[in-house]
Amino acid sequence: MTEDLVLASASTVRARLLAAAGIDFRIKPAELDEGSFKQACRAEGRDAAGCALALAEAKARQVAARCGRAAVVIGADQLLVCGGVWFDKPADLGQARTQLQALRGRTHELVTAACAVQDGSRIWHGLSSPRLIMRHFTDGFLDDYIPAEGADILGSVGAYRLEGRGAQLFEHTEGDYFAILGLPLLELLGFLRTKGMIPS
Repeated sequence: MTEDLVLASASTVRARLLAAAGIDFRIKPAELDEGSFKQACRAEGRDAAGCALALAEAKARQVAARCGRAAVVIGADQLLVCGGVWFDKPADLGQARTQLQALRGRTHELVTAACAVQDGSRIWHGLSSPRLIMRHFTDGFLDDYIPAEGADILGSVGAYRLEGRGAQLFEHTEGDYFAILGLPLLELLGFLRTKGMIPS
């Protein structure tokens, strides 16, 4: 393979998904102020999908500028939207608890975007918006859940890991499981096959 695949993300989950799928890649995280970027998107009137795609592309472009021209750089982003409110990753376990209480018994969307940049151009993008319905769990459940999960949930925009104990928070999910975890993996694999970067 002459083209180099780079993941512009510090997400261990995204890296695990690609590695488990048998993809050769290297990691070079982007360094963007995501909070300011999202505020700018809201000020411009972008919806969550537009913001997630723009942020994924910005991450990919930033890293691609530090890589060779042949590098294919994958950027990704995920926004949680509930009742028109955008949620960010919780800063601490107290904020995680408050966030989970706000989502309890409600349906939210995980707007998940990815894009590929090569030689200064966006050559692919994917977008998925799974819907998740949280059950009416008790505060007592959170008393057990949050210490058991600990700081691991601070890396998730929803303060949960669906692949772990976080599954107990939900009644139902709709949509792409991989996108819930943070990457529209099947679409990305399709792009990589079309590009000749993995066997077809």
